[in-house]
Amino acid sequence: MTESKGVRILALETSCDETAAAVVEDGRRILSNVVWSQIDLHALYGGVVPEIASRAHVEACDRVVDEALRQAGLGWDGIDALAVTYGPGLVGALLTGVSCMKGLAYALGKPLVPVNHIEGHIAANYLSHEELSPPFLCLVVSGGHSHLVEVRDWTEYVCIGQTHDDAAGESFDKAARVLGLPYPGGPRIDALAEEGNPTYLPLPEPHTDGRYDYSFSGLKTAFLNAVHQMEQRGQTLPKADLAASFRHAVVEQLVGKAVLAARETNAPAMALAGGVSANRELRRRMTEACAAEGIPLYLPRLELCGDNGAMIAAAAYPHCRKGEFAPLTLNAVPGLRLV
Repeated sequence: MTESKGVRILALETSCDETAAAVVEDGRRILSNVVWSQIDLHALYGGVVPEIASRAHVEACDRVVDEALRQAGLGWDGIDALAVTYGPGLVGALLTGVSCMKGLAYALGKPLVPVNHIEGHIAANYLSHEELSPPFLCLVVSGGHSHLVEVRDWTEYVCIGQTHDDAAGESFDKAARVLGLPYPGGPRIDALAEEGNPTYLPLPEPHTDGRYDYSFSGLKTAFLNAVHQMEQRGQTLPKADLAASFRHAVVEQLVGKAVLAARETNAPAMALAGGVSANRELRRRMTEACAAEGIPLYLPRLELCGDNGAMIAAAAYPHCRKGEFAPLTLNAVPGLRLV
């Protein structure tokens, strides 16, 4: 596999609340991509319940793997290697996927590639843009992560900026909750913000010690306080305007720091990754800012922004070519870092 063409990898992703499996050829061509979401299971609680997520993964792993093979039109003899997310994420959810794929690797005698979830999000861009290759700068934004990563080579990364507190996606979820929007909050606040005035509520611009670092905790607190004060005065909440104002403040910070980093590091290209990369305002503002700077911008296809198996298979491919496989002692690492 270190030299051959047509390497087919079947990957499983279970880091949070999606059970996803996919088959990808040579790290670029998606043969199948199956995602089973648990949104309906967690909506009642307003967020992901780890124990419920783990149990749901146990029930769904076999089904999504079988469906990924069926859609790819392959049997097990057509799969060259297996891959699985082993961190970061919810420990119970990760253990479910790791256990499933270790069992398959042992039973089938196939190599297993361990994949970092964040690396998977970055690799979603390789599936969306065949011409993209390192080096480039990537802004990874999701419910649990806000990082600026220099992608120096296929498996070489340097983190030059990160959030000091909350992640951008988590902040969106909290803001949506205080506005009474149903779970999942991030997409809901994005949709509602399209109807609002982004200048309605001025919000503070956080300051960080690191030039390319982020901070969303103070921004979130200022928003929550403003909403609570309006409620205490008996005002009707202009939810669309509030959503637009909060989204604008978060996006301005994300774009400003990312473009500053790209300019000062002479990045040859910029990419977005992670669930928040589906945010409409972020995609618009990043497109405008990169165009003004003359920086090529790569955006993952919308169906590849959230957690999925195809991105894990794509990330596994360069490791597979280097012969970097996991032993059967592989364990889940919920706090795994990219660098």
